[in-house]
Order: sequence, then structure tokens, then C-alpha cells
Amino acid sequence: MEKGIKNIIFDLGGIVVNLDRQGCVDSFKAIGATEVSDYVDDSKQEDVFHELEIGAISVAKFCDQVRYKAQFDATDEQICAAWNTMIKEIPVKRIEKLIELHDSYTTYLLSNTNEIHWKYCYDKLFPYHGLSADNYFEEIFLSYEMHLIKPSEAIFTSVLEQTGIKAEDTLFIDDSEVNCAAARRLGIKTRCVKQSEDWTLLF
Repeated sequence: MEKGIKNIIFDLGGIVVNLDRQGCVDSFKAIGATEVSDYVDDSKQEDVFHELEIGAISVAKFCDQVRYKAQFDATDEQICAAWNTMIKEIPVKRIEKLIELHDSYTTYLLSNTNEIHWKYCYDKLFPYHGLSADNYFEEIFLSYEMHLIKPSEAIFTSVLEQTGIKAEDTLFIDDSEVNCAAARRLGIKTRCVKQSEDWTLLF
């Protein structure tokens, strides 16, 4: 852990929450949405999933667009359930580490996410011994609410401005080198976590 760190900004997917992209692809195919299963890719920046992630469309509009693209007749509930199969679990050791770090640092969450995934995580995965996501982080920043998305430098600038924290006092933990590079350009210290790496051992 670098000296001088007062604040830690955590990514959500791949850092706090485990993901299963292939399982999500398979779930869309299982309900007949083969044509949209290829869109389940975090590198895409121009599709209906991206629009949902920046809050440009509602959940209802998203489901309508999925039905239109796939030319199939699933319910909103089936589509949301398939989309949520990307979200797996939050290991207990990560929850406990977040609780521990919140006592020593000012911790934040900054995620490229959407209303469907966030509601599932908030309601189903974060609750632990009476605690919720609000107990682990000083503030929570979500792309669909901010209408900004990583790796845009604007989203990091917005977090710094809203919180009043200094870039040089802050560590950003993410699993994307592109996102980390954007944060570093603003003077934020970063740690890009590899898929097999356990970030809880950094502290």
C-alpha cells in the first residue's frame, strides 16, 4: 500500500462483485435472444447496453430494444433476469475488507453499471449482518446516474469535484488498465487488478 493514501475508490464488477459474462450470454440465448447475446461485452460503447449504462434510456425502453433487436417475445422480467446472470456473488472476505477499510480510509464506489444490475447488487448481494452498500462507502457513484462512463476523464473529475478529495491522496482500484490510465492522467494513484489477483491482500 502506497504511503499518503487517504481515499480509496473501488470499481464494482470484477473488483467487488464477481462476474460471469459467458453465463449471461448463455442466458440470453436460452430465452431466444441470440442476436443480442454478442452485445454482452464491456468493450462495446455504442449499443443498447451502453445506453442503459449511461442512463440514456429507461429499463422499459431497454427491454423494448432488446425485443426489437432479437425479434423475440420475452417479458421485461425474463430479459432483466437474463441480464442479471452476469452478476455473481460478493465473497464474504471482500465485504469484510470493505468494512475494515472504511474505518481507516474514506472509501468510494465508482462503477460503470446500470439500474438493473445495481438494484440486484444493492438488494441481494451487499446486505451483510444488517449492513448495506451505504455502510461500506462514503459515497457511491454510478455511471447511469451520472450520465458519464469510464474511461472518460470527466467521470473521475466529477468524483473529485463532488467529494473534494485530492487526486494525489487517492487510490483507484479497477480491473481495466484503460480505466486506470484515465485516472492516472488526473494524478490519481491506481492499481489494476489482474483476474487471478486478490486485491484484499494489498492491505
